[in-house]
Amino acid sequence: MSFLELRDVSKVYGTGATEVKAIDHVSLNVELGSLVAVMGPSGSGKSTLLTIAGSLEEATTGEVFVNGQSLRQMSRNGKARLRRRTIGYVFQDYNLLAGLTAVENVALPLELDGVGAKSARATASSALDELGIGDRGVRFPDELSGGERQRVAIARAIVGERRLLLADEPSGALDSASSEGVMRMILAACKRGVAAVVVTHEAQLASWADRVVFLRDGHVVDHTVPPPSPEAIIEEGARR
Repeated sequence: MSFLELRDVSKVYGTGATEVKAIDHVSLNVELGSLVAVMGPSGSGKSTLLTIAGSLEEATTGEVFVNGQSLRQMSRNGKARLRRRTIGYVFQDYNLLAGLTAVENVALPLELDGVGAKSARATASSALDELGIGDRGVRFPDELSGGERQRVAIARAIVGERRLLLADEPSGALDSASSEGVMRMILAACKRGVAAVVVTHEAQLASWADRVVFLRDGHVVDHTVPPPSPEAIIEEGARR
């Protein structure tokens, strides 16, 4: 069964002459353990798709299900609990809390879910280490570069027991080596059983996904299975 399912979802902003259909009758299924990349030109509806999948916006028509639960039927508190416990979200603007250090930002969702502060911060430090910024854990967001803030946001999204990861251009402020490191972390999360959807404009990064969905003017115009990623090729060679 799909962990994330969008059924014939549309999102309309404005009315009459100002009406804009951000996404139009989009259906998408993402299973646990799989990575789906979403590509398309600016204004094609990629970010809107993510915010609706993550319960940050409500679809105008259609249904969204996470782990079999309809988001439309959830209360506001239920959606907040879902985002805290089940969904990890990487925003384009990072969305870090300015008054918390990097490690505190990463640990916060764990602490809100009842994990002890010491254990939560140890887990957060390990995630930052994996992304190569363990030494920046005591810094506040305004003391970090754009790329470092982005990696903190990614670490926050993947810690804990979340089962759905939604990432909007997670490598946008990173160099190619760091971008590959981010994709490896996302793939590692998928191997632990996480379902992931990544919006990206970089074909090389999309090639790491199990499936690529192309949007244009709010419509899904194509699905494709990309060629094997570098990691998949290495792993296949190791098995032979």
